[in-house]
Amino acid sequence: MEKLQKMISGKSVVVFSNNSCCMSHTIKTLFLDFGVNPTIYELDEISRGKEIEKVLAQLGCSPTVPVVFIGGQLVGGANQVMSLHLNCSLVPMLKRVGALI
Repeated sequence: MEKLQKMISGKSVVVFSNNSCCMSHTIKTLFLDFGVNPTIYELDEISRGKEIEKVLAQLGCSPTVPVVFIGGQLVGGANQVMSLHLNCSLVPMLKRVGALI
C-alpha cells in the first residue's frame, strides 16, 4: 500500500494500465485527447506489477486495470471514468487538480 501511495502522490492523474487491455487503451486515449498528461504505469511492464495489482484489488478495483486516480483519490476503473465523462463531471474534476487549464 505504501508503494502505491508513493506512485500516486503529487501527480494530478495516474492510470494503472496493462498494454494488452483494450479498456486501458481507451481510458489513456480519453485523457490524452483532453490534453491531460497522465502518469501511466503499465503493470505488465514494471517490476512488482503483480504486487501492485493485488493492492488495487484490495482497494476494491475489479478488474485491476485500468484504474484511475485523480488528485490522489481513487476514481475507479473504466466504467467510473466513462460515467464521470458522460455526466460532464470529469473535466471539472481534472481542472480542480490542475490537469486541465
